[in-house]
Amino acid sequence: MALKRYRRLGGDSGVVAYAVGDDSIDVQFVDGTVYTYSYASTGRARVEQMKQLAQSGQGLATYISQHVGSDYASSRPPGKLTRKQQPRS
Repeated sequence: MALKRYRRLGGDSGVVAYAVGDDSIDVQFVDGTVYTYSYASTGRARVEQMKQLAQSGQGLATYISQHVGSDYASSRPPGKLTRKQQPRS
């Protein structure tokens, strides 16, 4: 998915870009790291809310920090892809 610039209508934001998929959203933060949030890792309702916030250009970083936290599927530091370790059952 190609990243689209986040509009930052609220002023300063930790988010710089995003890409919307059918059942996920990729979010790039100011440090260059891209996190993938999927229905499986984050929950459908939260991913859909994140998609709406991303497209509106406001509130995404705050929503992630307050409601999502570390519930991401994977992260990609600049030039690298790592999978979040899944908890053992």
